[in-house]
Amino acid sequence: MSTPDTAVSAPAAASVPVGAPRRWGSLGPVGLVFAGGISVQFGGALAVSLMPRAGALGVVTLRLLVAALVLLVVCRPRLRGHSRTDWGTVVVFGITMAAMNGLFYQSVARIPLGTAVTLEVLGPLALSVLASRRAINLVWAGLALAGVFLLGGGGFSSLDVAGVAFALSAGAMWAAYIVFSARTGRRFPQADGLALAMAVAAVLFLPLGVVESGTKLLDPVTIALGAAVAILSSVLPYTLELLALRRLPASTFAILMSLEPAIAATAGFLILDQALSTTEALAIALVIAASMGAVRTQVGRGKAKAPGVAPEA
Repeated sequence: MSTPDTAVSAPAAASVPVGAPRRWGSLGPVGLVFAGGISVQFGGALAVSLMPRAGALGVVTLRLLVAALVLLVVCRPRLRGHSRTDWGTVVVFGITMAAMNGLFYQSVARIPLGTAVTLEVLGPLALSVLASRRAINLVWAGLALAGVFLLGGGGFSSLDVAGVAFALSAGAMWAAYIVFSARTGRRFPQADGLALAMAVAAVLFLPLGVVESGTKLLDPVTIALGAAVAILSSVLPYTLELLALRRLPASTFAILMSLEPAIAATAGFLILDQALSTTEALAIALVIAASMGAVRTQVGRGKAKAPGVAPEA
């Protein structure tokens, strides 16, 4: 890796940590995106180490199932009172999450984590160019794109073709995720829409995981590691990004996603013992510069339109 308020039943209101989103919201939308990025990439590194035990599809299945259960228990989303359009948005959001996760894990099963994230982030970058109405955002997107390709060694011809295709496809789904996460956040209170969409994704992916991994999914150690991946890679980042997208334009959010390759490289170094080269360090500097530029642009725009800023979640 988001909502107008509607009535919540008394039991749900008592059990849902309503104050938690507000405390997270105090970080500001940029802080929420950064925190989500750190969580998801360290979770991704842990997932890579889990693949020999459960397979790529098995890891995705565990991640989505555990995340769905946690979110459904915590949020207790209401099933009544939603329009057909609301449900359609949730279902498409769930399909998008299932596809994004499945494609990405197929990619990291074939190519290095940092490279996979580098290719995947091209999707959000493309979205930032298409969605932006300010010329300066094209500059930040271009700078980030240069860093992304530099992080990939200036070319990807020596990589597994299927792995590259899966990563690029995951990037397209990531861009769609940004769009439908924002739409879901506007239609459902708190993280209710996210919980429902995660359940849709888990149900869709379960047959694939069972076919590939079978009884391996029932191993206690595998379940424990899968739960950790779910918390780090799904529950925390998706919730934080959902909240951030309430107050952050999709174009700026997409440019901030250019930090993901840098975070992934750091996670790979700390968890998977993948050292950074000078070229990779320079690439990280470029994407950080692009992200800082995007933040400054957003802050300046926010000051200019202070009366129109959405209220904090």
